[in-house]
Amino acid sequence: MSERTATVSRNTQETQITVTVNLDGSGRLECQTGVPFLDHMLDQIARHGMLDLTIDAKGDLEIDDHHTVEDLGITLGQAFAKAIGDKRGIRRYGHAYVPLDEALSRVVIDFSGRSGLFMDVTFTRAAIGRLDTQLFWEFFQGFVNHAQVTLHIDNLKGFNAHHQAETIFKAFGRAVRAAVEPDERMAGQMPSTKGSL
Repeated sequence: MSERTATVSRNTQETQITVTVNLDGSGRLECQTGVPFLDHMLDQIARHGMLDLTIDAKGDLEIDDHHTVEDLGITLGQAFAKAIGDKRGIRRYGHAYVPLDEALSRVVIDFSGRSGLFMDVTFTRAAIGRLDTQLFWEFFQGFVNHAQVTLHIDNLKGFNAHHQAETIFKAFGRAVRAAVEPDERMAGQMPSTKGSL
């Protein structure tokens, strides 16, 4: 399989973001978003997804974190779509259950070419650090729309909001890793009876 890397920039009046992704990386993150807890979650994606991510994000944080978080999800999704190409030879589907103490989350992803986010999470706090927990939905919605994936996220249990979020992002990284992994038995084949995704 050829090198699966991509760099995408998104520049608006609200944010200036550049993302580089290597789907066959070693779990390395270089990141500056200005939102510390978001950086921590992006590190979970890289480490558990065995992706290399380089992210430079500047946003209107003086207003709030919304535009930065949402636009980062969009840009990351665009980078994934570009890096993965036509999807020949990948497993396509991935899932993971991840616990952290009392918290347990499940993430299931399908690189289907169809955008759909189904997120069943009730965070026990409105914010983690300075980050509004509603913005996690915005991040994943941006990713889903631009990576063109179907994504199911369920927090099955947990009362510590930090743990809830961390299990979600770790499970997301693990599910993505499984889905984009080359499948030797599918080498060169499209993982769909339609012939395209």
